[in-house]
Amino acid sequence: MLTHRHLLGLEGYPREDLETIISTAFNFREILDRPIKKVPSLQGKTIVNLFFENSTRTRISFELAQKRLSADTVNFSASTSSLKKGESFKDTAQNIEAMKIDAVVMRHPDPGAPGLLTRYIDAIVINAGDGTHEHPTQAILDMMSLKEKFGYLEGLKVGILGDISHSRVALSNIYGLITMGAEVQVCGPPTLIPPFLEELGVQVTYDADGLLDWADAVNVLRIQMERMGVGLFPSIREYRSRFGITVERLSRIKKEVVIMHPGPMNRGTEIDSVVADGDQAIILDQVLNGVASRMAILFLLLGGQPVN
Repeated sequence: MLTHRHLLGLEGYPREDLETIISTAFNFREILDRPIKKVPSLQGKTIVNLFFENSTRTRISFELAQKRLSADTVNFSASTSSLKKGESFKDTAQNIEAMKIDAVVMRHPDPGAPGLLTRYIDAIVINAGDGTHEHPTQAILDMMSLKEKFGYLEGLKVGILGDISHSRVALSNIYGLITMGAEVQVCGPPTLIPPFLEELGVQVTYDADGLLDWADAVNVLRIQMERMGVGLFPSIREYRSRFGITVERLSRIKKEVVIMHPGPMNRGTEIDSVVADGDQAIILDQVLNGVASRMAILFLLLGGQPVN
């Protein structure tokens, strides 16, 4: 069992809980490698996927995790809901809970929305991304992938490269990795790095080559043009030249650096296709570990029954 009833973010989240989730996730990863991948651990539980923002990977990953655990899954899309008719967020939430659900997986464009939801309903709430705030389950699957690759997180040197300001993935990874004892360095254009990051215990650099020289692994973030409003760097071409993970840039590094990406990727901008599809990348491992780690989170929060 976990000490927190909900999973809203990784700021202040206990290390013991993160270790429990990751170790449980590895157990579920073994189940995913079996011919029959479904277990009855959450049979009889009902989970609603409440998505107010578009999503492909996260939504499919959660839905697959729920079905692998034999839970009943209901998908909610704000674009086709009564919210379009003027119904309030509170009424929508309470109407859904009146149908006797056990948990809500929520993605919302407004920071703090999952926390607000916990005031209106008694069901367990899992944050699947709230604006530019946090994306805790992505950070957990990233940490699981690093643990799988290296065997440890304590002392591991992890770089986060790209659009830090608009990335909920970056913030959750920073909180989680620091808690687990990793060293974290962020890199990107000065206009895309918030001023408060050093207060969180991370190093800040604007030199992508230096970051790659230092790091054991680098998590490459997407440039979120849709959140910027105005251009915060001169051009895509210049961004790629200074901060893109290109074949040429990696060839200058005298060691192998593990490359990660939470998706979706802008191939040819922040990362070259050859790199994304190459041996140094563990991007597809992240996808599979996303299902296993979300299975673990759901299992632990909902008090599932162990399966051998």
